[in-house]
Amino acid sequence: MANEAQCPALFVAAPASGQGKTTVVAALARLHARQGRKVRVFKCGPDFLDPQIHAIASGSPCYNVDLWMCGEADAAWRLAEAAADADLILVEGVMGLYDGEPTAAELAARLGLPILAVIDGSSMATSFGAIAYGLRHFRPGTQVNAAFANRVGSAYHAELLEQSLPPDIAWYGHLPRDADAELPERHLGLLPAAEIENLAQRIDRMADLLATTAAAALPPPVTFAETPAPAIPPLLAGKTIAIARDAAFCFLYPANLDCLNALGARLEFFSPLVDQTLPECDAVWLPGGYPELHAAALADNRALWAALAAHVDAGKPLLAECGGMMALFATLIDIDGQRHAVGGLLPGQVTMQKRLAALGLQEVDLPEGTLRGHTFHYSHAETPLPVLVLTTRSDGRQGEAVYRRQRLTASYMHLYFPSNPEAAARLFLV
Repeated sequence: MANEAQCPALFVAAPASGQGKTTVVAALARLHARQGRKVRVFKCGPDFLDPQIHAIASGSPCYNVDLWMCGEADAAWRLAEAAADADLILVEGVMGLYDGEPTAAELAARLGLPILAVIDGSSMATSFGAIAYGLRHFRPGTQVNAAFANRVGSAYHAELLEQSLPPDIAWYGHLPRDADAELPERHLGLLPAAEIENLAQRIDRMADLLATTAAAALPPPVTFAETPAPAIPPLLAGKTIAIARDAAFCFLYPANLDCLNALGARLEFFSPLVDQTLPECDAVWLPGGYPELHAAALADNRALWAALAAHVDAGKPLLAECGGMMALFATLIDIDGQRHAVGGLLPGQVTMQKRLAALGLQEVDLPEGTLRGHTFHYSHAETPLPVLVLTTRSDGRQGEAVYRRQRLTASYMHLYFPSNPEAAARLFLV
């Protein structure tokens, strides 16, 4: 049909986090990109770190798809758009195939994508087949058509794993244990791509190993119905938004930047780590990241915080999300207990802790409108500021506090702008 596009596509899932999905997806993307194919990679669920790696592996931005945060229509049009000119679409799942609500399995089913199960084969033999069988048959209709073993100890070990598979699940091969190719992690997950030493070489190394496996072949084409992109009014036409982007503020959904562009905004990027002045702008966005790892440098940049304070005092909008909000408090206490006098635009302090403080999908009803997103942080904030509104978790429970001072809006919640572009635009308007 003229209103459809076909493109080979694969959904890469696992029984749990930490099995090696990101490594396999990045290696597959690099392998096919090296062969001259245009590869588009998507990440299921809220995630800033894995997409950075996939963007480097594939050579194209990696977008998020999620039935709750982004919506089925958002996912459908992004994949249909990709299918129109890509040679391969890869979608990386989130956590385990059936974890969370809605699950990665449901997303794969809604999008009509066959599933490759990546399973950590270390410390097991025949149980590999039992896990693959369970992933396929736990819910009828789940298209787990193939399995791939990660961290395999030897050729004989791989043979045992392959022999354990039931006849309705194909063996797609394996990757060996390889410490030199492992992707390093810290408390929020994988390191940002820019911080991983020799990242391209690590991905190439795994791609070389994948080249001789069945996974290296293009998967069968999937039909994607033509889905129009949402109509977005140019509410920010003529407005300039200054966006923090550096090692301390690196959690940016590509879809959010696209959304601001579609709204008509002109985007200017700056670094709170080194820039002492703001670009000429009508509004500022401080996204999340790792201010706790750069607290000393941020504390030293008093000129930048003075410029931001003058911006807010002039009645101009400032959106601060998670790490962006953390950097605005009077005091940031890092994981070693060191106190840093950071932004000073918000009274109180934020304290890093070793245990996860909050994780999950969120929705917030702001005066500007309702937006969806997520939260994921290892710190807690104490402030005398009144709470503007509390977010609501996807399970209906109470979520994060949102604070407002003049046109400064701050919260631990990371917003997904395409969930309500008009509401997002109003956050940047006086």
